Amino acid sequence: MQTEKLVIEDKEFQINIYTENRNNSRASIGKIGINIRLPRFLNREERFREILRLKKWAIETIRKKPSRFDQKQVKFRAHEDGEIFSIGKDSYQISITFSDKQGSSVRIKDNRIFLNISSNLNEDEKREHISTLISRVVAKGKILYIKYKVDELNKRYFNFTYKKVFLKHNTSNWGSCSSNRNINLSTRLLFAPEEIIEYVCIHELAHLKESNHSEAFWKLVKEAMPNYKDKIKWLKENSGGFIF
Repeated sequence: MQTEKLVIEDKEFQINIYTENRNNSRASIGKIGINIRLPRFLNREERFREILRLKKWAIETIRKKPSRFDQKQVKFRAHEDGEIFSIGKDSYQISITFSDKQGSSVRIKDNRIFLNISSNLNEDEKREHISTLISRVVAKGKILYIKYKVDELNKRYFNFTYKKVFLKHNTSNWGSCSSNRNINLSTRLLFAPEEIIEYVCIHELAHLKESNHSEAFWKLVKEAMPNYKDKIKWLKENSGGFIF
């Protein structure tokens, strides 16, 4: 997925551009931005023209009734069968089938994620199942990297004692440090550059010594990462599309 920013009527919209196995181009205006879906067979010039055409449609549509398209944060992305889903440097092809059963399941093979979703769910529940399962299966492939990153940063700056590191499908915060000294990190961080992931790891490691956001806590963070405020600003400005 490629992302861009577009300002319409003094409001900023995120444009999500998907390249998929499809026969035509389409655009929709959703709760997390403008979604443009393009066929894989387009050459560079055709792709450029289609993006311009669909951006123009979105601008005209939003300007007709701006209040209808106030952007609201949602927790779960709307995935489609056959789409290419990118996170960090990795891309996955999503395969979705539906079955008349109680639960939903997921497996991954060669960067292709196979989802089998219960057809007994309503549309919001289906979206939640799909997003949660994608998050879970991607996390399994990334947890060793995250554990290594936390361990390396801890040895470099703190040498604190902690128990376990978890990657969780958490949409309410970027991380937490539990009372039993476990480090919990949100899978949404996997969308971020490495230096942003490092900031959140350092932030949670500092909580092993200082449980609140006191001056002593921020002193620990600053000693490890002097430009930590830049990372906080980056997260605030760029994390809107960090949704599974």
